[in-house]
Amino acid sequence: MKRLFQYFKDTRGEFKHVSWPTTKQSTIFTILVIAISLIVAALLGFFDFIFTNLLNIFI
Repeated sequence: MKRLFQYFKDTRGEFKHVSWPTTKQSTIFTILVIAISLIVAALLGFFDFIFTNLLNIFI
């Protein structure tokens, strides 16, 4: 049990060394991730549509 408490104490100490992003950075990164996800989803949907229609033509 003592080792568990020591682990949490060490973990808490390490969190003080972490360089946390600002609120502005977090917002920008979140918007960027959402935008890239939407672009990738649109591209995959487009290629799926094209390949489905090409496959239907050959079948």
